[in-house]
Amino acid sequence: MRYDENDQESKNVEDRRGQGGGFGGMPGGLQIPIGGRGGMSLTSLLIIGVIMLLFGINPLDVLTGGGGGQFPQIEMPRQQETQRPGGSDIPGLPGQGSRTAAGSTDEMKVFIGRVLADTEKVWNKVFESFGETYKEPQLVIFDRGTRTACGMGMTQMGPFYCPLDQKIYIDLAFYDELKRRFNAPGDFAQAYVVAHEVGHHVQTLLGIAEKVQGMKQRMDQRSANALQVRMELQADCLAGVWANLNHQLNNRLEPGDIEEGLRAANAIGDDMIQKRTQGYVVPDAFTHGSAEQRMRWFTNGYKSGKMQSCDTFNTDDL
Repeated sequence: MRYDENDQESKNVEDRRGQGGGFGGMPGGLQIPIGGRGGMSLTSLLIIGVIMLLFGINPLDVLTGGGGGQFPQIEMPRQQETQRPGGSDIPGLPGQGSRTAAGSTDEMKVFIGRVLADTEKVWNKVFESFGETYKEPQLVIFDRGTRTACGMGMTQMGPFYCPLDQKIYIDLAFYDELKRRFNAPGDFAQAYVVAHEVGHHVQTLLGIAEKVQGMKQRMDQRSANALQVRMELQADCLAGVWANLNHQLNNRLEPGDIEEGLRAANAIGDDMIQKRTQGYVVPDAFTHGSAEQRMRWFTNGYKSGKMQSCDTFNTDDL
């Protein structure tokens, strides 16, 4: 991605590193019983945690069940076709705003801050295009563990979004895990993670997250999982919409960037994670979607640049 020293960071980044999260040291090889079949090391738990919370699902959701139900009828807002000053057509973007920089000496923190600033610019303009105000989320950088309105957040959960406090939580060590264990390196792979979590924030502001959560509480686990997959695929699609509009607005993409994002989406598809961790695939246990689905919905959003292309709730073609 194209950034230089003149690109500004978001003012909505909170750095909690070094504050401690109330966790003592955990010895390597700690065995945690799962399903009555022995245990798993903490390293393996890091992989399992990705299934639950890699891209924004509260681990408490895994514990909830309920009755039956149907998918909610959700209509995505319609962006206006507007023109950027200077003549370039950008769907839904009336113009370009400025962003106040936040000082930082941490290279990764600076990068994440710049990506978050770009999400703010894009989504502020998109929301303006259909007459709404975009409330910017906070992004919290932590290490080991931190308190959230959704409970205690831990490193092994991966990045996640908490709708109760409207904050994104990331331990930057995750990006090394994404590169080494999931073979998904690259700066755009990292930006994709942030854009996906911001996608969950957009869903919260539009009332989609609340409606989905209410439906899930009345469903059995299998149906709730299927609904959550639609939620996650929509966030992938919204990340693609952002990538499209951000490039048109800020000329950020370089050759190979989209491929980096697709490689990350492929690596953390539920089927790929299940194959890696247990050797076989259980589609009914999917909570985020298959590798193919995640790549396809990100691509849908990226190619269209429009939120209307992200209606995962009213389609039979996931």
